[in-house]
Amino acid sequence: MSVFLSYMILGLSLSAPIGPINAAQLDKGIKNGFWHSWMFGVGAVFADILYMILVYLGVVHFLSTPFMQTFLWLFGAFVLIYTGFESIMNASKITISSARSEDSIPKTMFSGFIMSVSNPMTILFWLGIYGSILVKAAADDNSSGHIFLYSLAVIAGVVVWDLFMAALGSFFRKYLSQRGLSIISIISGVSLIAFGIYFGIRALTLLYPLVF
Repeated sequence: MSVFLSYMILGLSLSAPIGPINAAQLDKGIKNGFWHSWMFGVGAVFADILYMILVYLGVVHFLSTPFMQTFLWLFGAFVLIYTGFESIMNASKITISSARSEDSIPKTMFSGFIMSVSNPMTILFWLGIYGSILVKAAADDNSSGHIFLYSLAVIAGVVVWDLFMAALGSFFRKYLSQRGLSIISIISGVSLIAFGIYFGIRALTLLYPLVF
């Protein structure tokens, strides 16, 4: 049980650093409430599980090639910048009464999946972290049962963090005016664009290493 808890805490700590997924999930919670925010996080978790499976199967090494890395950085940049601009452009249209009905739950979950699966840092993250978990499990006793248990614990930690972020966003939503919602939407959009620009720069460094 102590080992399970330690890997669960690992999942929590790995999810905590603020990034594009956390920023978007918090924005969903503030604008649309708890369930939209949590379903966005659940969609991102499905992307995490997908990459964990790919790491386990060894397929993810194909995604680590320079060509695929460049493509993924560029695609991630496009998704983040587009989402950021959309958030800013629609900021003035948000109202407390109407924000909740804008997106369906399945659409929200799918957007979380797409944002996470198109994030190259998700790939590198799971390649490094989950890869080391597989190495450790193999070094211990090469037990597939233990590998599954460790994986489940990490995912459980990620889900707990998603619940916290959804609750945080919905909590703030209760105390924000329409102007506050618009400001948060703009800040979230700017942060997503900033992450997108960073992703774009990373892509350019791979395309033009001598220039950057």
